[in-house]
Amino acid sequence: EVQLVESGGGLVQTGGSLRLSCAYSGSTFDDYTIGWFRQAPGKEREGVSCIGGRDGTTYYGDSVKGRFTISSDNAKNTVYLQMNSLKPEDTGVYYCALAGGGANAYVLHLPAVFSSWGQGTQVTVSS
Repeated sequence: EVQLVESGGGLVQTGGSLRLSCAYSGSTFDDYTIGWFRQAPGKEREGVSCIGGRDGTTYYGDSVKGRFTISSDNAKNTVYLQMNSLKPEDTGVYYCALAGGGANAYVLHLPAVFSSWGQGTQVTVSS
């Protein structure tokens, strides 16, 4: 059974930074993608970033390009999301998720492709 556990959320002021972590286990896929999604109250789930498990290829949503950086430590089975220059519109619950297969630009728009999800971590950016 695949398990994902997010951590690192919290309250930060506009312009501040946070680093989220996603510890995952139990994957049996030869290749896989770890994605970060977020959901604000009353809004649809939005793809933030993803990284390929085998080749480390990364993709970002347009709203976070240049501010967020995704990285992975395969030895620790952990993916990180460094979030800088945070804005109030970055507020939401952040989820990490795992999908079989390599990363591509489309999976951020297809959350249904991700078969396993974490419980989420709240990020609140105050103005």
